[in-house]
Amino acid sequence: MPWDLIKLNDGTSIPSVAFGTWTLGGGAQATDYVDQAISVGFSHIDTAQAYRNEEEAGKAIRESGLPRKDLYITTKFSGRDGLDIETSIQNSLKYLGVDYVDLYLIHHPRLATPDIPTAWAKMEKLKKDGLVKSIGVSNFGVADLQILLASAKVKPVANQILLHPYVHASQLPIIEFGKLHGVVSEAYSVLIPLTHQPGGPVDKPVGAIAARLSVKPEQVLLAWAKSKGVVVVTSSTKKERLEGYLAAGDIELSVTDVAAIDAAGAAGARQQTARSFVTRLAMASLITAVWVGVCSYLDISLF
Repeated sequence: MPWDLIKLNDGTSIPSVAFGTWTLGGGAQATDYVDQAISVGFSHIDTAQAYRNEEEAGKAIRESGLPRKDLYITTKFSGRDGLDIETSIQNSLKYLGVDYVDLYLIHHPRLATPDIPTAWAKMEKLKKDGLVKSIGVSNFGVADLQILLASAKVKPVANQILLHPYVHASQLPIIEFGKLHGVVSEAYSVLIPLTHQPGGPVDKPVGAIAARLSVKPEQVLLAWAKSKGVVVVTSSTKKERLEGYLAAGDIELSVTDVAAIDAAGAAGARQQTARSFVTRLAMASLITAVWVGVCSYLDISLF
């Protein structure tokens, strides 16, 4: 595989690229897409209670015929149906059709009830009982991680977060804090600049690098994420795209390439902040104008 394994703080290793089931929906098509991902070479499947397709993913995993040890399975406690952590992992194991998962994450800090230390102690118990090999979190900020680490007997091995060039600067403190404490960052939605925010500053350097290396822009973005030392969680329903995603593991970006994408991402973030400010200002002006008009109509003095 072109994507290397990353060693985790508990001695296990994680494939550095994963096929995510977030956007697949349910039903037979979800099973087919997971089966397709496994067939092209993905060995890491990332799912969650909230995605409501663990059962479909499990069917694809079983139908692949691969030994359990050859697949790395991540799922997440999402508080589905109001169930607790202990019940939720049992349901996930049943849906996935396995005796254990390789990595179990708390999907969001707000799901760590009644508080982070109490919820984390339950996660530690799951690891001790052999239901999960490794435990981690998702969408935790620095403050959340500090609270967790202050009481943890077992450190989280990973923190899965939103990461693409337009949020890199704002997410960097989380990544750096994780590195300092041996918590690997996982990145989801890396391709957002191309799929949901095209036409921004990132397009230019990514396009130029892609042309120079004779690769596709999405492969450049995945290689950019890989350069940050994170585990990349990505997805597609297209076989050729998945093959390209795996091939992106062989792309080596220069320091200059990475810096150019970082700079374009920061510029895009500033533009988005400015647009957001202008939008809020326009809305405030509109509300004020309407209120003044209403008061004038009702002959109410504002001063």
